[in-house]
Amino acid sequence: MQLTSLATAPSSNIPLLNRELGALEFNSRVLAQAEDPKTPLLERLRFICIVSSNMDEFFEIRMSGIKEQMKSNPKNLTPDGLQIKKAYDIITKNAHALVERKFKLLQEDILPKLDKAGVKFFPSTEWTPEIKRWGKTFFDKELVPLLTPIALDPAHPFPKVINKSLNFLVTLEGKDSFGRKPKLAVVQAPRSLPRVVPLPEHLSTGPHGFVLLSSFIQAFVPDLFKGMTVTGCHQFRVTRNSDLFVSEDDITDLRSALQGELPTRHLGDAVRLEITAEMPPELQEYLQKVEKLKDSDCYRVNGPVNLVRLVQIPDLVDIPKFKFKPHNPKQSIAGSPGDTIFEKISQSDILLHHPYESFDPVLKMLQEAAKDPNVLAIKQTVYRTGEQSLVMDALMEAARNGKEVTVVVELLARFDEQTNIAWAAKLEAVGAHVVYGVVGHKCHAKMLLIVRQETIPASGRSKARKVLKRYAHLGTGNYHPRTAKLYSDFGLMTADQAMCEDMHHVFMQLTGSGGRVELKHLWQSPFTMHSELIAHIRREARNAKQGKKAHIMAKMNALLEPTIIQELYKASQAGVKIDLIIRGVCALKPGVPGLSENIKVRSIIGRFLEHHRIYYFHALGNEVLYLSSADWMDRNLFRRVEVAFPVLDKKLKARVIKEGFQMLLKDNSTAWLMNDQGHYHQTKKRATSVEYIGQKELVQLLTL
Repeated sequence: MQLTSLATAPSSNIPLLNRELGALEFNSRVLAQAEDPKTPLLERLRFICIVSSNMDEFFEIRMSGIKEQMKSNPKNLTPDGLQIKKAYDIITKNAHALVERKFKLLQEDILPKLDKAGVKFFPSTEWTPEIKRWGKTFFDKELVPLLTPIALDPAHPFPKVINKSLNFLVTLEGKDSFGRKPKLAVVQAPRSLPRVVPLPEHLSTGPHGFVLLSSFIQAFVPDLFKGMTVTGCHQFRVTRNSDLFVSEDDITDLRSALQGELPTRHLGDAVRLEITAEMPPELQEYLQKVEKLKDSDCYRVNGPVNLVRLVQIPDLVDIPKFKFKPHNPKQSIAGSPGDTIFEKISQSDILLHHPYESFDPVLKMLQEAAKDPNVLAIKQTVYRTGEQSLVMDALMEAARNGKEVTVVVELLARFDEQTNIAWAAKLEAVGAHVVYGVVGHKCHAKMLLIVRQETIPASGRSKARKVLKRYAHLGTGNYHPRTAKLYSDFGLMTADQAMCEDMHHVFMQLTGSGGRVELKHLWQSPFTMHSELIAHIRREARNAKQGKKAHIMAKMNALLEPTIIQELYKASQAGVKIDLIIRGVCALKPGVPGLSENIKVRSIIGRFLEHHRIYYFHALGNEVLYLSSADWMDRNLFRRVEVAFPVLDKKLKARVIKEGFQMLLKDNSTAWLMNDQGHYHQTKKRATSVEYIGQKELVQLLTL
């Protein structure tokens, strides 16, 4: 799908239009993985579900944000004169095209192939008498006790349906027991109900049969309206504004403020209406009126409105040839057998490349620290970690064992607010110190600092003495063992005391207050990272102007910050070779004559989500290399607490360059190249060349 785009515009409308179109084009590239017949069949379904999940968040946050701007801006203009309504219409047109393409792929390609492979979905119209008897028993025992049908009349107005919930609009005829004549009713499917139910093997015509929750309700909905005639039952789903608003001026207790906001998240203003293809136009019009939505906000789909719930299917179906080959991450770490994790880190810095290498060493570091009597203090940032977390379990164990445990919990991590609030309460209950960072600046940095008391043996005239030594882990991704199996990230374990001292100062800023301290190794947002990046880009440009070799490589999720984009353009004009690997949104356009001929932009969409952020500058052969959790966006560089940390060990630096850049730049299969119009085309290997997939090569290189 070729998405409509506008020329690169001033910074004021980059977030408004280019960012949203870029997000849609990213999802278009993900959907292309589902369209690729070389992708295993069940993984193709999984990619469709990923797009569906991404699109849910796109509407909950991005499109709702634009709608809010249209409401609050009487002139309907951005500062540079771009009409917000025009931008919204362009984005909506592209969103409709993407959704239509997604369901066409599902119905015309994926589902028929699954059916042929023995993975079949049984709509109620295809039920045998035996399936109907089983379905009725399941409906009566498992569903009816949880269902609350609501007939619509003056005493029962249209309910406020929960964000992204599965609902049914039912048309009725006749009178109820009170003599009322309701024409419409709403049945809301509670979230606790399973959306996909395996069909007993003896009832299925194949090895893997499934019934969707919607099929049960549509088959037996008359049982919910005894004495009346059901003339129709139609699925619908409403997506609502899910952004939280907490006034920084009024906050005295961030946790309490969020706890007050979270219950209303699912009841925000409607942004999108999804309905099934067979819903009559008059019912669509009715729902749009109730939710105050226009025709363009309504998405009529050929399939289940809650398509994302099919993500369960690949896990429920055991057909190895239709899935990616199981990946067993490498369990290796430097040092001698029997050494503690701290002894191994003391011997040399340790680089971990997830998901190719296991996350276990990070867990081991925390678990050993929790039990080690010589460990006195642990400090850690937490952004996302999951509802079940061995990381948090280790921190709580450390606190119970008398360690000084300080955790900076980011309560405003989007869609993880409730989980993080719960962890904060659990940590406080065992005596850990919990702080929430700096209001107005999300703490997105990934840092773990451990203080250990060690004994230096007697030597010559010197007596044995005790000293405090720090050990650290810094990463580009979250302390989340599950996503560490799916996201590509680097982690560095180090006992470099200068770097640990820098981390100490950052933690002091987060937990206390005081002036800025000049850091020796770390770049920090919102203070020095942006200026350091600009300085290093300009240095490469000066070297190029002097005829010296100059090269910049950078890898991240998004590139939007306008000053950096302008500096990269200038560096390109000076002759600097620039290779960018940007997974998602990129407002820079490569290959524009007179502007960016020396810049190449590629996006890698593969089995794993490309997530690391890497910054490389040739520096006349000295090769400056930093890892970070920060994309080159305004929010990361100016409105978040982020750190970028150098890789100082030459062997590890070479590893990052090879594994983070060179192997992905050689990819001729899963890479997408951006053209000078801002659109992407997939790389095509030459007839004489061998297929090279960077992620596949990394699996072979690093997996045992």
